[in-house]
Amino acid sequence: MAHRVRVWDLPTRLFHWLLAACVMGSLVTGFQGGSLIDWHARFGYAILALLLFRIVWGLVGGRWSRFASFIFAPRSVAAYLRGKAHPDHVVGHNPLGAGSVFAMLLVLLLQVASGLVNDDEISFQGPLYPFVGSKVSSLAHTFHSLGQWLVVALVVLHIAAILFYVVGKRQNLVRPMISGDKEMATAVPSSRDDLWSRLAALVVLAASAGVVTWMVRLGSASSS
Repeated sequence: MAHRVRVWDLPTRLFHWLLAACVMGSLVTGFQGGSLIDWHARFGYAILALLLFRIVWGLVGGRWSRFASFIFAPRSVAAYLRGKAHPDHVVGHNPLGAGSVFAMLLVLLLQVASGLVNDDEISFQGPLYPFVGSKVSSLAHTFHSLGQWLVVALVVLHIAAILFYVVGKRQNLVRPMISGDKEMATAVPSSRDDLWSRLAALVVLAASAGVVTWMVRLGSASSS
């Protein structure tokens, strides 16, 4: 008997697709540069707000969106690679998917942080540039230029992994990220996804956006 389980709550699903759109927008505008550099910055600010939201939501969000549900011990990862998956591995993120999530979050955080203090000496100066020295800014600029390729690599790897699971393992990982539900062979707890949890997520997102807005204005006030 199949059991329908709410795995991904609505805030997590919206985060996923909004982050994907913003990352693609950031890459396109970043590679194009020129008159699109302002949009590159806007996408970067949006990505930072989303990342701050996800960090908080990883602590208080739905059961399978919490970091605690997909931080796996090395022994658990090794068992998964040997084909001895724990039941929790097939509900939310499996060990390989969890590694991909943490890698993406870390790289994007570093990329955004380097952009905040970056100065390309042509058309863009990050809002927090006035608070760092030219040496730090120069290192940030170098990292930011190289980091965009690392982001591209992670995006390609992410898409390749999805295709591998669809074609090779007959597991559609995209559908649950749209509907939120998975069909499980055994009953497992669902993630909370009701009106109050969604309102809480909205408050967290608003607070995250507020922090980013404050940072940007702080830099603008300092340079004026």
